[in-house]
Amino acid sequence: MRSVDAAAQVQPKVTPCQACPLRNLKAFRQFTPTEVDFVSYFKSGELIAHPGMTILSEGAPSEHLYTILSGWSFRYKLLSDGDRQILNFALLGDLLGLQGSVFDSMGHSVEALTRSTLCIFPLQKLWTLYEKHPDLAFDITWLASREERIIDEHLISVGRRSATQRVAFLLMSLYSRCVQAGIAEGGQTVFPLTQQHLADALGLSVVHTNKVLRRLTDRELIFWRSGTLQIRNETGLRELSLFSNEEPRNRPFI
Repeated sequence: MRSVDAAAQVQPKVTPCQACPLRNLKAFRQFTPTEVDFVSYFKSGELIAHPGMTILSEGAPSEHLYTILSGWSFRYKLLSDGDRQILNFALLGDLLGLQGSVFDSMGHSVEALTRSTLCIFPLQKLWTLYEKHPDLAFDITWLASREERIIDEHLISVGRRSATQRVAFLLMSLYSRCVQAGIAEGGQTVFPLTQQHLADALGLSVVHTNKVLRRLTDRELIFWRSGTLQIRNETGLRELSLFSNEEPRNRPFI
């Protein structure tokens, strides 16, 4: 696991906010010209994170917020015995580092799962957003509430869903988010997770996770190989996982 070397990885605003590719996706809400101008002022640069790189570290202060422009990452905590609990996975448009703007240090770490580009927003400009752009301030509140809702569902999975339902729910949830983000088509999406990632997110052993995945494959609900997830029977997977949460349309991002 590599830590971010800011001097080596930070680059200027290669992608202008006015030409942000996320604005072309139907899933995200449209900004007013004034909001686009402010976000362009708010953004200080871009961070290139390679797989395995630590973007934010638990226990360390954070001076920036990050929006994922491309790639995948995940939030996690390490226990004193070295075990890892993955809290959530972050995709296009998701906001990272907000916890560091409220507390003195981060309560979890964030690691890049794939090569990723992240927009950088200095925290010292955050108060200007709250003072002058209430709609954008509400968007940040919405993103924090969405994160809480996702964590709620994972807690239900660990506490009440069977192992098979846990895996099915996580796969269905991530697939739904990929559809919403425009990176899934025809029941198939890029899926860079490993069985270890699933196990660390769901409180299962890798062996048990493997057995569940084979079971879901044998039932022709999914097919997962070489970084690609195919949902073969979406209705069946939804029913098995008790999945009902849909990603909203026109969701905000910063």
